[in-house]
Amino acid sequence: MNIFRFTGDMFHLVSILLLLLKIYATKSCSGISLKTQELYAVVFIARYLNLFTIVISVYNSVMKVVFIATSLAIVYYMRWHPAVKRSYDRDLDSFKYQFLVLFAFILALFVHDKFTVLEIFWAFSIYLEAVAILPQLVLLQRSGNVDNLTVQYVFFLGAYRALYILNWIYRYFTDAHFNGWISCISGILQTALYADFFYYYFISWKTNSKLKLPA
Repeated sequence: MNIFRFTGDMFHLVSILLLLLKIYATKSCSGISLKTQELYAVVFIARYLNLFTIVISVYNSVMKVVFIATSLAIVYYMRWHPAVKRSYDRDLDSFKYQFLVLFAFILALFVHDKFTVLEIFWAFSIYLEAVAILPQLVLLQRSGNVDNLTVQYVFFLGAYRALYILNWIYRYFTDAHFNGWISCISGILQTALYADFFYYYFISWKTNSKLKLPA
């Protein structure tokens, strides 16, 4: 465990807590992509199939449970909670995410470290996470004006991935047996998807104005 990974994990956790706070406090999921949240639920379930078979540390196991539980809770609230689901922007959240799942799974079948069930699903989760934010970013562009909690959620989610790149660089120079090329390439792609958002986030911060993404 290094400072980059730990900080990245904390940023990831903060992003989820901000999203839960938005849903709980406002009873609204306006501006949030259900499709992205469902993709993240699939990502965590596929990645942590080894939850009860491989225990690396208490910290690792707790984080696995937290990410699975919170992602499923968010999907539940957006799909079935009477007050929350009424605010869901179904017409704006129309990204064809099935193609992302299919692409990630086919890629995992051919590009993986080992041809085992757990390794294929792990690779699938890495590839899918790299593009899971796309429905959310498209929804933000279509909606234009974004509320502050949603903005902070996306910012911390992007910052978490950027910090993980620093984590991989650090491990490359300090871990003689580091072999994370799949994670590195996917993580760089995922962080690049946030570039446009980060640009307008910086502009809104600099001008002390509300973030507005171009349609």
